[in-house]
Amino acid sequence: MRYKYPRTPHLPWSLGATSDDLRQGSVMQFEGKKVVVTEKMDGENTTLYADYLHARSIDSRFHPSRAWVKSLQGKIGYQIPRGWRICGENLYARHSIEYSNLKSFFLAFSVWNDRNICLSWQDTQLFLKQLGLASPKVLYSGLWCETQIRQIKLDLHKQEGYVVRLADSFHYEDFAQSVAKWVRADHVTTDTHWMHSEVVPNSLVSQGE
Repeated sequence: MRYKYPRTPHLPWSLGATSDDLRQGSVMQFEGKKVVVTEKMDGENTTLYADYLHARSIDSRFHPSRAWVKSLQGKIGYQIPRGWRICGENLYARHSIEYSNLKSFFLAFSVWNDRNICLSWQDTQLFLKQLGLASPKVLYSGLWCETQIRQIKLDLHKQEGYVVRLADSFHYEDFAQSVAKWVRADHVTTDTHWMHSEVVPNSLVSQGE
């Protein structure tokens, strides 16, 4: 079974939400719960399975920027249990933000089991460690505190925004009440879509990867 990664709703104070985006009317669903806030990376949403991978569209066609992550899936796919999937960001190609010190060209942010449940953040990290995969930078972890989260400092020239998720596990059907994002204003800074431009690779911390 293949699953399209859901659209992530914007937090009420997100600056980058457009008329076509989903927006949460409140944040009551996070009250009293532990959350993890990670940096939102400017790449292509990608899902890895034991024997397959796709971008947000399940029937994604070939694109040169997907060759690296396709190779990664070929190396680690046998370690992904049947029916499970890993979701993350393919950062090989530069989009609107140039990255010069990435830990990897693929940063994983969620793992889903064969019951379509997103693992808790702790279990996600344990699973990813076994596969040698990295995650986006954690900007906040603890009980939901709107004041503290609103005060997260970002370099808006180098960072797109942040994503809030419940630290506990949750079902696919509850995604919209479990994950939200804040995106900088006027995020897209180029006139031509990155898929129709020459592929310009980002850079890793160590070019040995």
